[in-house]
Amino acid sequence: MATAAVHSSHVPVAPHRHRLTVDEFHRMGEVGILQADQRAELIDGEVFDTSPIGRLHAALVARLTTAFHESLGRSVVIWTQNPVRLGAMSEPRPDIALLAPRDDFYGGDAPTAADVRLIVEVADSSLEHDLAAKVPLYAAHGIPEVWVIETTSRRTHRFSRPANGGHADRAIVEPDAPLGFGGFNGSLANLLPPAR
Repeated sequence: MATAAVHSSHVPVAPHRHRLTVDEFHRMGEVGILQADQRAELIDGEVFDTSPIGRLHAALVARLTTAFHESLGRSVVIWTQNPVRLGAMSEPRPDIALLAPRDDFYGGDAPTAADVRLIVEVADSSLEHDLAAKVPLYAAHGIPEVWVIETTSRRTHRFSRPANGGHADRAIVEPDAPLGFGGFNGSLANLLPPAR
């Protein structure tokens, strides 16, 4: 008995990624897909789990936060490891963001790129991700200055003057060289001596 050949008009479609919006990302948290204590951020529509924070990472964030507070006072809101909304598809959680002051301390609306003066990322195992994914994202949204600090070497990758999808000025600042921003001026070597 002969069998007829089966012909299909279905044309195979290559798989593609489904990118989430910030609103969908928030709904994932509301319905319990993302746990309340899960450290996750949305970068260009993709969810990334962030690494656990080590002691040196935490110490650098705490010391910088204190130094910014001492130097800049209430001229900025120091936003530590909290989300910043960058368009419809990204909501990173930088280690530190210095924001324009607001009476409600951003209790009404999340900060956006227009509110950010400086972003600081402290990188343990995340250095490659911070430099390859997050810095270009910050540039694309016009963040005026970004520091990516390597925890072990204390070197700072400094990016400023966003233009044409990147930062026009880039430098690597050694730990004993001063980092300046507004009224803040200090070196990482002086701020936090190397761990023993």
